[in-house]
Amino acid sequence: MRTVMTIAGSDSSGGAGIQADLKTFAAMGVYGTSAVTAITAQSTLGVHRVQAMAPDLVAAQIDAVMDDIGADAVKTGMLPSAGIVEIVADRVRERSLANLVVDPVIRAGSGEPLLSKEALVTLRDTLLPLALVVTPNLAEAAALTGEEVRDFKGMRAAAAKIAAMGAKNVVVTGGHLEGPAVDLLFDGSEYHELAAPRVDTANTHGSGCTFAAAIAASLAKGLDVRQAVVTAKAFVTKALQQSYAVGKGSGPVHQFFRYWQDSGT
Repeated sequence: MRTVMTIAGSDSSGGAGIQADLKTFAAMGVYGTSAVTAITAQSTLGVHRVQAMAPDLVAAQIDAVMDDIGADAVKTGMLPSAGIVEIVADRVRERSLANLVVDPVIRAGSGEPLLSKEALVTLRDTLLPLALVVTPNLAEAAALTGEEVRDFKGMRAAAAKIAAMGAKNVVVTGGHLEGPAVDLLFDGSEYHELAAPRVDTANTHGSGCTFAAAIAASLAKGLDVRQAVVTAKAFVTKALQQSYAVGKGSGPVHQFFRYWQDSGT
């Protein structure tokens, strides 16, 4: 059984963060572990409160899992403080953790900030150079590069700049553009456009987390980066197609679409 660790925040509504990651790992047939970086009081309507963990507690969670279970891939999500970013980067280096997927979570889907400015700089300087894959959306790519990203030309420029920061592969997701959902993969030398029909749903909570987690799961199973990204995009498209309304806001994507379809529920 392949294993994948998520280092991310907890979403009390169950739609994003470590909850989405662990659902994705299970749905894709890998064993998931976690290190919680923050507790959020969150609903489908937004984030109401955030409590960051102490960096040494985050480190202790990583150490406990790695000393016992290990990980074939690691995915990071919400890293709310510079101290947490630094300790995660330290553990990645110290333990030579492979197949690192960095989802640079900066804001919640509803707009609330989840990453301090100091933490953003630290993430850019210490964690991105360790990443095999980085998965920013348009706003995250803009924050990382300091340039507006509004179209495919901007996505290409941002991907190149983020790769120049040390990331080996960059996937700028285009879900917020008009038209088909086209993501751009830059492998350091070539650009690859990955298109899928746009899914007409308001229930998109956790889609970014799920995408990055699916890439990590695929890497753990031995796929190369391009295959992993293609597999993850297909998985998220299905999860969006089968998403459902929970609560009064944006409901979650449906990671277990295969099981529910097969079981007839």
